[in-house]
Amino acid sequence: MKMISKSRILSLIFALLFGFQAFAEKTNLERVEPPFWWAGMASTELQLMVYGQNISETTPVLTYNGVSIRQVIHVESPNYLFIDIEFDANVKPGHFSIQFMDDKKVKASYDYELKPRKKDACEFKGFDNSDVIYLLMPDRFSNGDPSNDNIPDMLEKADRNKPNGRHGGDIQGIIDHLDYFNDLGVTALWINPLLENNMETYSYHGYAMTDFYKVDPRFGSNADYAELVEKAHEKGLKIIMDMVFNHCGTGYYWKDDLPMKDWYNQWPEFTRSNYRGGVVTDPHQSEYDYNKMVKGWFDVTMADLNQENKLLANFIIQNSIWWIEYVGLDGIRQDTYPYPYQDFMSQWMERVLLEYPNYNVVGEVWLSYPQAVAYWMQNERNKDGKQSGLTNVFDFPLMYAISKAFNEDEGWASGTAQLYEVLSQDYVYEEPLDLVVFADNHDGDRLYTKLKEDINSFKMSMAYLLTTRGIPQLYYGTELLMTGEEHKGHGYIREDFPGGWPGDPMNAFTPEGRSEEQNEAFNFLQSLLQWRKTSQAVQFGKLTHFVPEEGVYVYFRHTDKEAVMILINNSEEEKTIDLDRFNERLAGYTSCTHVLSGNKIKLGKSIVVPEKSPMVLQLHP
Repeated sequence: MKMISKSRILSLIFALLFGFQAFAEKTNLERVEPPFWWAGMASTELQLMVYGQNISETTPVLTYNGVSIRQVIHVESPNYLFIDIEFDANVKPGHFSIQFMDDKKVKASYDYELKPRKKDACEFKGFDNSDVIYLLMPDRFSNGDPSNDNIPDMLEKADRNKPNGRHGGDIQGIIDHLDYFNDLGVTALWINPLLENNMETYSYHGYAMTDFYKVDPRFGSNADYAELVEKAHEKGLKIIMDMVFNHCGTGYYWKDDLPMKDWYNQWPEFTRSNYRGGVVTDPHQSEYDYNKMVKGWFDVTMADLNQENKLLANFIIQNSIWWIEYVGLDGIRQDTYPYPYQDFMSQWMERVLLEYPNYNVVGEVWLSYPQAVAYWMQNERNKDGKQSGLTNVFDFPLMYAISKAFNEDEGWASGTAQLYEVLSQDYVYEEPLDLVVFADNHDGDRLYTKLKEDINSFKMSMAYLLTTRGIPQLYYGTELLMTGEEHKGHGYIREDFPGGWPGDPMNAFTPEGRSEEQNEAFNFLQSLLQWRKTSQAVQFGKLTHFVPEEGVYVYFRHTDKEAVMILINNSEEEKTIDLDRFNERLAGYTSCTHVLSGNKIKLGKSIVVPEKSPMVLQLHP
């Protein structure tokens, strides 16, 4: 046997000692998420994800009355720790230090805060049928702070000449125009994602998050977001946050150091989703199609999150609750709802409603048939026994019907018959009033383009949207007759709001900055929106409709105390309508007020409806 010299032994001991010292020097703490929490939450459990080089080689310790570490979870990467914390039901707000120990030495520490809650859980009321939701894209709405257009650490810089580039709109721009929303008459703002998207290109839309806990600095800061919500609430406006659980940006900080290999749904080579939402509920589904739907990547820059990983699932759920509590959100719009694993999404809804029993979440379920959409809203009729827990779903079938109805000649199954047929299938929903109804959004052709830029068709579609059952949603710029075709690129359906940037040639936030036709559209919509705020019948009443005849669709919204009659003449001719047909709903009413003109009308045997126009009549005894 070869003997090892004393000098060699000393060298080995020195190397080991130096190695331990190097480890000690390399140990650091970069992130703890959630960064803080609140005392008095319904759930008494919290899981922290701790990130830092070699942090798994340490042991976390804390001392605080009512707080204890229940479990420490090590994962494949040595740079993560997951700490399960348990709170006593009566734990008090305050600070405590989490110390990360190694060989009785503190290698890192984190000052964790349990904040007092600003309001009770039941005070989070969500949105309802009294609301009209206004969808806006922050990068394209208004640039209130040009100083944050370009940030050194952010990869993509602002360039308004690029349709798909960043243009500089931000949170301050939204704050600056809160009075505009009140003037128009909307009551809630759905804002496309504000979280960091530090990607090289195509980062303006916000759907490729690179930090779930941080507002993109080109939009502002977390504090700016909280200020926006506070100021919106002061003006009676609600804020709905756009969340994404299906995917994140490939530029996320963990991209080169995933906590676990199955953090993402991985494929041997890039595999795109088939985008076939119906596959998930298909009783005849193939495993191949199902896997492509839920595990395929949404895009090359959007990594598909694996919510079957329990640690990732908990991370996302806690993040959503953190934002609700931190800024006081009034609701959530959940992107691509059928794409993540179904059981996980149901679990998420349970957790959200546990904390906020009166809350609202509207899911994007982009499917064409009422039966397919109904499955995803809270529905005890589902044959497989599964329930999403979703309180609200977007009514995509009605969106398609609106696009067709006012572009077609009236016929047995065309024109306004399209609207009638969709609503006649409301039996599939437990509560049709909970549907969010819309005519266009940020992912398709703009409404005025779909209507072939016909102002009369625009007025009929808006009158219908704001008086049918459900919660209406408008897309920014619809009130200005903005146009755009999706096939040319999303940048062309998400153009800048005129006047949102210093030096814009037109300022559409003011009547003087709008064209004559834009003011006609704005004023029409404004009149309906402001009136809708006063009508319990249109907000919460029952809908009774009559089969369209001779191009005229007639329906009523009514409660025990109030009734509204809506007539939409989609034909090219003025129509005289015999009112005897509607006696079941007109009994007891002798006159009405034409909401759009203010004219008083005595109800007789008939009523005249001008061609290509709507009539909204407030009925009086």
